[in-house]
Amino acid sequence: MQHENPQPAGTRGNRAGGSGGWAAFLAMAFAVVGLVGLFTTYAVPVPLMRALAHDAVLDEALATATAADPAAALAAMRPRLGEEAALVIDGGGPLAERVHRARLAMHARLTAEAAALAARMRMLVLVVTALGGFFGIAVLRFGRP
Repeated sequence: MQHENPQPAGTRGNRAGGSGGWAAFLAMAFAVVGLVGLFTTYAVPVPLMRALAHDAVLDEALATATAADPAAALAAMRPRLGEEAALVIDGGGPLAERVHRARLAMHARLTAEAAALAARMRMLVLVVTALGGFFGIAVLRFGRP
């Protein structure tokens, strides 16, 4: 006795269609998630790179103590010091102590920024993964002939 398959001959073994195009489309929906993950790897190190740049500027500010006119040298660095300028230039106490306080404040600020950025990137990957999966399932489920 021969068993008849209710599917047309070209669609046996492939739930979404004979050419496998829908399965490839689903694979591409998940490939988008991989691309989002790749892009996040470029964004996540930004706070670290900013911290390293700020550390270098603070080291330069500390080196102005040996300049002929330390106050003028620090004033010239004000634009490069950014948010730390008020602590380093206008703060009270020895220069080394002011730079140390500015460094601690900068590290705390950029650590919080890095944590917030990492949380946003995780959420982005999660949302794009879920949307890619739902979209792929919808296409495979409702895109059948």
